[in-house]
This record gives sequence, C-alpha cells and structure tokens, in this order.
Amino acid sequence: MKKTLFLLLALCALSTSNAATRPNVILIMADDLGYETIGANGGTSYKTPVLDKLAAGGVRFDKCFVQPLCTPTRVQIMTGIYNVRNYIAFGNMDRTATTFGNLFQQGGYATCMVGKWQLGKELELPKKFGFDEYCLWQHMRRPDRYKNPGLEINGITKNWKDGEFGPDIVHDYVLDFVKRKKDKPFFIYYPMMLPHSPYDPTPDSPDYNNRSKDRPKGANGENPHFADMVTYIDKQIGTLLSRLDELGLRENTLVIFIGDNGTGRGTISRLGDRNVIGGKGSTTDAGMHVPLIASWPAKMRGGKVSPDLVDSTDFLPTICDAAGIQVPASLKIDGRSFLPQIRGEKGNPRDWIYTWYSSAGTTKNLRECAFNSRFKLYTTGEFFDLTNDLGEKKPLTVASLDGDAAKAAKLLQAALDKYKDARPAELKKQRDAKGTRGKSAEEE
Repeated sequence: MKKTLFLLLALCALSTSNAATRPNVILIMADDLGYETIGANGGTSYKTPVLDKLAAGGVRFDKCFVQPLCTPTRVQIMTGIYNVRNYIAFGNMDRTATTFGNLFQQGGYATCMVGKWQLGKELELPKKFGFDEYCLWQHMRRPDRYKNPGLEINGITKNWKDGEFGPDIVHDYVLDFVKRKKDKPFFIYYPMMLPHSPYDPTPDSPDYNNRSKDRPKGANGENPHFADMVTYIDKQIGTLLSRLDELGLRENTLVIFIGDNGTGRGTISRLGDRNVIGGKGSTTDAGMHVPLIASWPAKMRGGKVSPDLVDSTDFLPTICDAAGIQVPASLKIDGRSFLPQIRGEKGNPRDWIYTWYSSAGTTKNLRECAFNSRFKLYTTGEFFDLTNDLGEKKPLTVASLDGDAAKAAKLLQAALDKYKDARPAELKKQRDAKGTRGKSAEEE
C-alpha cells in the first residue's frame, strides 16, 4: 500500500514538474498585415511600440513569406504542408487534415483558438482540428466582425448590439483562458480579425461611436482607420504580454507574431525611404512578405535579426519542436523547424521557398513559383532578379542568364520539379471539374 502511494505521489510530482517546464506557446497571426507595417522592420506609417519592443528583446525574421491570401496561408500554417498537396477550396480545409491543434492536444496541452476561422462551416470542425475551446468569427456564418459582432463560442452562437467590438471580445477570451490554464501548459492559436477591411474605427478612434453606416468597404489608402487598427493590434498584444507577466508565465512562453498575407490592396505604407502599396492576392513581395517576431525569454538572447528564409509551412514543426512534440513522419510535412534560429543557433536554413497559389484550389489562375532571397522562377518560365525588380515588372528569360542568376535558376527549377506531380489526382480532378472561382482579395 505504501509503495503504491509512493508511486502515485511520484507520478503527480513528475506531472507537475512537466507542466512547469514545458513551454506555453502562443501563435498570433494578424489579418492582412504586410512586412512594411511594423516599426521594427523600418515602417514609419504606424505606431507599434509593443511589437517593436518584442522584436528588440527577441528575434525578428527579415524574410518570412506566406501565401498571398488568407485561407491558403491558414491551411499551410496549420498543417505544415504546401497547398499543392492538400488545399481544396477557399474558406475550407480538408476534413482529414491533421493540424498543430491536434498534435498539441495529443501532446497533453490545453488548446484554444480565437479570432478568424474561415475553414468550413460545420459546427464540430474546431474540435475536430484539435481545439478544446474556441471563440471565433466566420465559423457558422459571416456577420459583422467589428462593432456589434456575431461569434461562435464553443458551439454557441452569440450576437452583440450595444457597441461591443469583436476583437475585444475574442481578446478577452484569450486573457481569461491564460488565467484559467496557468497551471497547465497551453497552446493558443490567435488568428486576429484585425486589420482586415472594412477599415472601421476602433474603440480608441475618436469617431467610434459616431460611425456612419455608409462606411468605406474597400481596402485602400484613403481611410485613416487602418492606422488605428494596426495600433490597436499592438495594444492588444501588450495586454496579453502583461497578463503573462502577472501570472509569472512570460519567461517560459514562446510568443510568435506574423501576418497571414500582404497588406490589403492599395493600402499605402511607408517603409524606409519608399512607399509600399499593399499587394494582398499577388505573388509579389507586397503580397507575401510578412512580419515575423519570436520571443521566448527563458530560451533565447534578444535583439537578434535573422536573414534566413521562413515560410508558412515552417510554423507547425517549429512550435512542436519547442514543445517537445514529435511530428509523425506519416504526415510528410514540407516545413522545417526554425527553433534553432530562435535560440540564436545556426539551424538548418532553407535554400528556397515553394509556392502553389490558387485561391479556388483549381489550376485556373494558378501561380506556381520557387524563390530565394534574391531570385524567383515561375513555372511559366518567368524569372526575376528581386534585388533590381521587387515588383516583378521585367521578367528575364532563363536562357539569357549567367553567373549567380544562372545558378539560382537551376536551383529553383529543381525545387519546382520536386513538386511537379505533387497535386493528388483526386483533388485535381474534383476541384478542376467544378471550376470554382475563388473570391478576390478585395472581397476577402
């Protein structure tokens, strides 16, 4: 009897020790926020003091690229697999997919997702994809997301009508979840609703309570509320970091911040000495280059800037690596962990990034390319020197290349060849037969 009691006490102590040492992980993803919007990256149009400080004390990645549109990026980041192999349609994710939510849940973590869903309307999907709790917009329906929003919270539909701000409601859910789960390792996936158009006032905007129903609908550079939205994101991240500090969790919490695609089309921001026009929906730098900041005080030295390539398939293996969760080989993911770089180590940097981009999941309007820090090659044969032509206005022919450009073309062609036959036949046949048109970047 005494021996049994001793073993039980030992197991409890071990469990408590594991809970105390395993890191919490919070992955925050802003909606339509390009690289140029953050002060730490050299942006001067918006105030982002919290993110700038987070970067100064953590690691800022200078070359993170995702997909040009929200759903394609969400599928890649959650599964670690390039769209060519599992993307089915805009606003949906393959129901057989395994996500980082599933892996963390199986690994003993408390899991939560808050913010924007847009991955299918079935009630059970957030749970199916591994989230114990959720507070989501655009799950079962698509009501307003900002003032007087409609949300789904753990299977219950809720609406607000007294001027409440949707991003505040989901943010409060995060703060409460952190407090409730402080004694157990947790994983929070926080795809924010901000700063996607329409560029409405935030509660900190002077005209929040006087908003006209004739608000601007388009994502363009004329509405000053975009700046308010970016600053509000920064403020909310600050309150989350403060909550972690209050509970003594900050040191052992890995916080990662990224954008899901480039800034909304036409939105003009200043980066250094040049204007950057938001390129969401485009496979150019303006459509795919996003901020990436990582902070884990217990495991890293701050103030680092990494020049290594990172893409949206890399987040699943990175956060699993941090949590000590093994990614099953059967998943055949395309991503690679950049946890070593977060820790200040060399790691295993990418030589290239591959992109298969089709908002509808068909070969119609497909853009497929591979690129590195300087050169980009499309399956159409278009080749670009990004150092001299970042906007991809003057394609070069591969036959005319020499030196570094010719070497890069060979490397990038090998990357394209690797995925030449990667699209599952059943997916290709199913989607192309429907010829479904994906919604445009301006609409979504």
